[in-house]
Amino acid sequence: MNVIAFIGAGVIGAVLSVVIKQYRPEFSIYISLVTGMIVLGALVIVISPVIESALQLSELTENGFKYSELLLKSLAICYITQLASESCKDAGESSIATKIDLAGKCAILILSMPLFTELVNIVKGLMS
Repeated sequence: MNVIAFIGAGVIGAVLSVVIKQYRPEFSIYISLVTGMIVLGALVIVISPVIESALQLSELTENGFKYSELLLKSLAICYITQLASESCKDAGESSIATKIDLAGKCAILILSMPLFTELVNIVKGLMS
């Protein structure tokens, strides 16, 4: 993975955003959003073989696939939520950013409820 390319794209986007902000401030947020999406898209392409390998390894265990899938979905929700929240903060909408953070946390809670239910059932089985 060439980290320098990601850093370069981010720095170029930030500099371009700052320069554009001086002349057309309304376009600055669009440059920031596009830069973030480009970096995130490139990162997804680069990291997808690692995710596929992790899923293949987790298929070797009985419940590993289910737990790995839950972990990867939670991680994706975290990253997407953080990107959206930071973009809103950059646009000066911290109130919306807070709501996005809350929505991400609720989504992870909903996603993990079957795991909590299974854990309670295991504990109940051990106690009886």
